[in-house]
Amino acid sequence: MHYIILGNYTQEGIMKIKESPERLEQAQKVAKSFGGEIKQFFSTMGRYDFVAITEAPSHEAALKAILVVAGAGAVRTETLTAVTAEEFAKILKELP
Repeated sequence: MHYIILGNYTQEGIMKIKESPERLEQAQKVAKSFGGEIKQFFSTMGRYDFVAITEAPSHEAALKAILVVAGAGAVRTETLTAVTAEEFAKILKELP
């Protein structure tokens, strides 16, 4: 399953912004511990501070990983479930 995570740094995250590379490494380890992976990570300007493209074996695994990462206090996230173009095409073919 694919997820797009839109995130913002909390005040704590901003105060310790130089630790961001290490926090990303930790987040990758958390994702892997639940069978997932952060496929790509982008720092962004605008409404969100970062965007992560992730995969996880289930919604439960994704939720657990997100809760652990967000629970550390440096980020707030909004998560979108994503469907690939191939998966979407398959769904469309199954419509009556």
